[in-house]
Amino acid sequence: SFIGEESVAAGGGSILTDNPTWIIDPIDGTTNFVHRFPFVAVSIGFVVNKKIEFGIVYSCVEGKMYTARKGKGAFCNGQKLQVSGQKDITKSLLVTELGSNRDPEAIKIVLSNMERLLSIPIHG
Repeated sequence: SFIGEESVAAGGGSILTDNPTWIIDPIDGTTNFVHRFPFVAVSIGFVVNKKIEFGIVYSCVEGKMYTARKGKGAFCNGQKLQVSGQKDITKSLLVTELGSNRDPEAIKIVLSNMERLLSIPIHG
């Protein structure tokens, strides 16, 4: 099976089944792309039995290829990635994205989520 982000965004629904499925977003960061903001990628995932097996993200502008495989770790241009060892949330950095849906109900949900996130005692 195949699920494409742009076709779903255009109203063509998709159903994730247990079948092996490719999930592809050829312009991940479409809004960034439209505004010439240089954080755009090609994102590809492969799912079997509704569980991700591997993923690839190519950050076009940076020339970085991120890969990950279930149980095998994640890599950037072949170099193994590691999460930080930081355990103190007050020294952590939170990054989020608001999305593009401006439907009033969606905005309420986003703002509610943001309020909960902003109450966490993070560094920034």
